[in-house]
Amino acid sequence: MTAKLRNAHPSVKIIVGNSVATSIVETLLTKTEADIAVIGEGDITVPELLRAIETGVSVSTVSGIAFVSDGKVVRTEARSVIQNISELPYIDFEIFNVEKYISGSRDNIAEPIPFPRAQVRALPVNTARGCVANCGFCYHVFKGVPYRWRSPESIIGEIGDLINKYKLNYICFWDELTFFSKKHTLEFVEGILKSGLKFHWAANCRADLFSNEADLEIIEKMKLAGCMKIGYSLESSDERILRAMNKNITAEQFSLQTKLFHKAGMSVDTSLVLGYPDETPETIRNTFECCIQNGIYPSSGYLLPQPGSAMYLYAIKKGFITDEEDYLLKMGDRQDLRLNMTSMSDEEFEHHVIEGLRKCNESLGIGLKEENLIKTLHPRSAKGSNDSKWN
Repeated sequence: MTAKLRNAHPSVKIIVGNSVATSIVETLLTKTEADIAVIGEGDITVPELLRAIETGVSVSTVSGIAFVSDGKVVRTEARSVIQNISELPYIDFEIFNVEKYISGSRDNIAEPIPFPRAQVRALPVNTARGCVANCGFCYHVFKGVPYRWRSPESIIGEIGDLINKYKLNYICFWDELTFFSKKHTLEFVEGILKSGLKFHWAANCRADLFSNEADLEIIEKMKLAGCMKIGYSLESSDERILRAMNKNITAEQFSLQTKLFHKAGMSVDTSLVLGYPDETPETIRNTFECCIQNGIYPSSGYLLPQPGSAMYLYAIKKGFITDEEDYLLKMGDRQDLRLNMTSMSDEEFEHHVIEGLRKCNESLGIGLKEENLIKTLHPRSAKGSNDSKWN
C-alpha cells in the first residue's frame, strides 16, 4: 500500500499509525515507503506533526513518533497517554462520506437484529481504550497502558448527537473491552434508560464479569436499554491452554455467565483461538463441545501471532517465523491457517477444526453451508437462543 502511495505521490510524507506503527516500528520504517510512524495515541501527536510539516519545523520536536535519519530509526520522546478520554471531542463524521460508514457498519453487525438488515443505520462509538487483560496472542495500541474508560455522560452525549444528526437506530461499540466491572456496566445502562434515547447495540465484556443470580438485574437492564448481544471470548475450554494464553478465566466461568445471559433472553457471541502449541484433537473436540453445551456457534480462527504479542516473540524464538517481513505480508485472515505450532500436520489440524464446526452447525441448527463454517458472513447464535427457550 505504501509503495502504491509513493508511486502516485512521490513527494508526500507517508504517515502510518495504529498497531503496526506501534508494535513493529523498525520493520515499518525500513521495509516500506512509510516516512513517519505515530506511536500510540494520535489525538495530539498527529495535529502537532502536521503543523510541523506544514511550517517546516523539524519533526524531531514532535513527541510520540519515529522516523529514519541518516539510515537509522530515530524515536522521539514518548508521549504521555491521555488520562481523561472523556474530554476528547466527539468524532466529526461530517468530513467523511458518512453514508459509507453507516453502510459499512450495517454489514458488520452480528445477528440478531430487531429489523431487516437493510433498515439498520449504525455508526461506531468507542467507550474505552485498552483492556484489563494481557492475553498472550493479542496486541493493541494500548498494550501495557492502563485501561481507560469514558464516563456514561460522555458516551451517551455522543450517541445522542449521532442519533439526531444521522437518524441512527444501532450503535456499534467497537472496543477492546466495553464493560470491565458490574458497577461501570450498571451506571452506563441506567444512563441510557434515564436519557430516553432509543437505539439497539452490542458490546463486549470479560467472560467472568457476571457470576451469580443477583447479576440478572444488571443483565435485564442491559436488555431493556437496547442491548441485543454481548460478546466475550472462550478461546479454549482446556485449562492448560487457557493458562498458556494468560486468559485468567475458566470454562466454568464462561458457562456460568452464558447461562445468566440466556436466562435473561440475551444472545451471546464468543470467539476461539485454535492452535496453541498444546492443542490436540481432544482439546479441539472439548472446546467445540463446550460451545455446543452453551448454545453458541463460535467465531473461530487459527492462532495468528500479532506483532508485539508474547506469542509473536515465541514464534520467532522457536523458529516458526524465520522471515518477519514475509510473515507480516502474508498474515491475512485468522480463518486461514498461516502458522501451525501444534504437533499436528496442517491437514490434520484443519480437519479437526472443521469437524468441530460441522458438529456445532448441526447440533445447534445454525444452517451454515460447508464453505461458511469457519468464514461466516455474520456471527450468529443457535436458533432460539434469544427467545423464551432460555427463560
